[in-house]
Order: sequence, then C-alpha cells, then structure tokens
Amino acid sequence: MKYKTYPLYIITGGPGAGKTTLLNALESIGYLTVPEEGRRIIKEQILMNGEGLPWMNKRLFAKLMFEASVKNYQKIIECGSSGTVFFDRGILDTVGYLRLENIPVPEEMKIIAREMIYHKNVFILPPWREIYENDPERKQDFDQATATYNHMKEIYLEYGYHLNEVPEAPVEKRAEFILEIIEAGSY
Repeated sequence: MKYKTYPLYIITGGPGAGKTTLLNALESIGYLTVPEEGRRIIKEQILMNGEGLPWMNKRLFAKLMFEASVKNYQKIIECGSSGTVFFDRGILDTVGYLRLENIPVPEEMKIIAREMIYHKNVFILPPWREIYENDPERKQDFDQATATYNHMKEIYLEYGYHLNEVPEAPVEKRAEFILEIIEAGSY
C-alpha cells in the first residue's frame, strides 16, 4: 500500500517507558511535539469527578482519547506544518488500548485510523523496569505496562507501520537514535 508520508512521527509503547521524557528532550532541541492525551484526560476527569477514567469507564476513556488524538492530528495537518512533528502516542494507540481491554473496536475508528496516517517509521519504547513508576494517573503495574507495549507493537504492525525499538539508554542517546533514523530517510 503506497500513501503520502508526512513528517509526523509517533513515539509509543507501554506506560512508564520514558516517552514523555523523550518528547520533552526533542522539544528542548527545537522539534514540535504533541503531548499524550491520556494523561490530560485523566487529570481533567479527576478534577471534574468524571467517569472517563481507565479504572472507571474504559469505553468512555477510549472515546475521549480517540477524539482528542484525531483533533490533534487534524490541527497539525491543517496548520500545514512541513517540519518534523513528534506525537506522544497516536490514533492507533486507542485501538490498541481497546484491544488490550477486550473492548470491540468500532468500525468508524478503524476507518479513521487507516485514513489519518503518520510517517511509516514509528518509534516504540519497550518496558523498562528500572525507570517504571506509578503515579496518580498511572495505576498499571509493570506486567500491565508490558502487555500494553505488546498490544501497541501488534496494532502498529497490523496497520503497516515499521517499528523502531528505542534502546534503553539516557534520554539524549534515545533522541539521537530517533534523529539518526529520520536523517537516514529510510521507509
């Protein structure tokens, strides 16, 4: 399948693998980044005593996450950004989340995920026990984080993306790894 490639890159993986730290490092050297919606939604839902929380109403949480991811994607496309943009998770992460939770993925969601494409190179961070921490928004244990990683890996491969596993290393080395792959221009 051949389609237009945008300089929109996904950084994905299970929770607690260092995605946000890596995105912050990329942003600090001048790249445009789009933060993860899941954390924002959890904080927002807690403040408003809402039900859209992964430990309360997984379907609603997924719906809110998907809608926010689509909106962020559209905003970047509409602004006509020609520079490299890094997303902390993408539209497909919601599809992977639904599968992880054994919730049927709506057909409309599958269609949108196929139409709203990112660069074929996706960067995936494997579970890393030494840096994994729980916090008010991250209640999963390390085994659940590993299962999430496996589902993300599966869904991105299923949708035809090329996964680049980011090695366990200091954040600067992780950023260098990503930028070297982008500069090489493969895929």
